[in-house]
Amino acid sequence: MIGGALSTRGLWLDPRTKILLLLLCIFSAMMAPSLLYELGLVVLIGLLGICFGKWKYAWKGVLFYALIVLLTIWIMDTMTGTWRTMFIAFLGLFHKVYPCGMLSGIVISTTKVSEFLSAMNRIHAPQKLVIPLAVMLRYIPTIQEDWRFIKDAMRMRDVSPSLKGFLTHPGITVECIYVPLMMAASKAADELSIASITRGIENPKPRTCLVQIHIGLMDIAAVFCFAGALAVGLYGKGMLG
Repeated sequence: MIGGALSTRGLWLDPRTKILLLLLCIFSAMMAPSLLYELGLVVLIGLLGICFGKWKYAWKGVLFYALIVLLTIWIMDTMTGTWRTMFIAFLGLFHKVYPCGMLSGIVISTTKVSEFLSAMNRIHAPQKLVIPLAVMLRYIPTIQEDWRFIKDAMRMRDVSPSLKGFLTHPGITVECIYVPLMMAASKAADELSIASITRGIENPKPRTCLVQIHIGLMDIAAVFCFAGALAVGLYGKGMLG
């Protein structure tokens, strides 16, 4: 698979490009002039997810956010007083965080630790920054896997991990699901840290990677799209022109 090209599994981008896209997304969410703009930003992220082959993740993320936008509009039109202020404040924060979280999910799920380390070595990033981020990239998928195992095991005991199960049987849910999850998370953090050091993550010498790490046309096109989205947001805020 060649960097910046389309493969049978979807788009591949340089990890440095993904970090830049995330920064552009953060600034775009901060400068969002309207709900319509934020919806457009989420749709753009969804299209990027589709290019990566994350079809299910993309359409679910866009659909969920569209429902939140409709809910926000309904609250603004129908509610008044304290309840309106409370909901609008919460949803306002949600609209700022959601695009960044959605893009972060795509970045984490499509970036291998070896690719990330090779890209960071190219820009001579400090080890104190690279090592925690590399462990995080491997940590989140591990916790997701443990969470699936715990849910499957608890379903055999008729313990539901849903919100309804928590409200109806909070004690059993916490004891059988969340306590094992916290223990697994703590154990996974220690194991990943030890494994990373054993594999030479602190080695200062340049790393090699089977995937060719370089900025390609697809990287430039992706950055151009997100930079254009930021420019639109700045123009809507009256900061351009």
